[in-house]
Amino acid sequence: MGFTPLNPRMILASAVLNLLAVGVIRVIMACDPDPLQDYCVTDVQSSLSINGFACKTSVSSADFSSALLTGPKSTANALGISVTLAGAANFGGLNTQGLSVARLDYGVSGLVPPHVHPRASEVLFVLKGRIYAGFVTGSNQLFAQTLKPFDIFVFPRGLVHFSVNVGKHSAISISGLNSQNPGLSLVANALFASNATIPDFILEKALKLTEAEVEKIKAAFKG
Repeated sequence: MGFTPLNPRMILASAVLNLLAVGVIRVIMACDPDPLQDYCVTDVQSSLSINGFACKTSVSSADFSSALLTGPKSTANALGISVTLAGAANFGGLNTQGLSVARLDYGVSGLVPPHVHPRASEVLFVLKGRIYAGFVTGSNQLFAQTLKPFDIFVFPRGLVHFSVNVGKHSAISISGLNSQNPGLSLVANALFASNATIPDFILEKALKLTEAEVEKIKAAFKG
């Protein structure tokens, strides 16, 4: 059987298609870009505007530790929660590492309302209390679980999720996110308290509400 040499154009086309396929997969899987050096501690004095923060030149061991999440946090607010985020802006050692971490304190019945992180997946780790946590998929399926201390729960990137204290006492959880700037969009606030606000007729039709109901909800979110 004779061997038929491949057409150089076919070889080139195949190589290009393979490169494109790899590129598409990397874009789909990508979150924060990979770091190009061992570390890049945030330079809070720099006014340089980049996708992240500029690196400071003088670094010490203290730049890689933080006490931001220690101590009890006040939950004296309407939602009964306190969220303390340690990210590259206030914990310089995280800059370029694609990570952030948050402490969530819940009063009794404290609620982290439905929201999304457009740039990060999240792992919630319960330290204290009983927390009901869940997320909704793109096909409107709810996955939720009541968690006890040392249980963990995953919120996939970009999906609406929430958590609430269902115990009789205060609760604490820690969240790890795979972005130094995960972003946060509260669903209700985005709909009813945007700047400028979404026209009433859109909300009426989309949410099957009356004009009076839309105005009443918007009024509740003012301020």
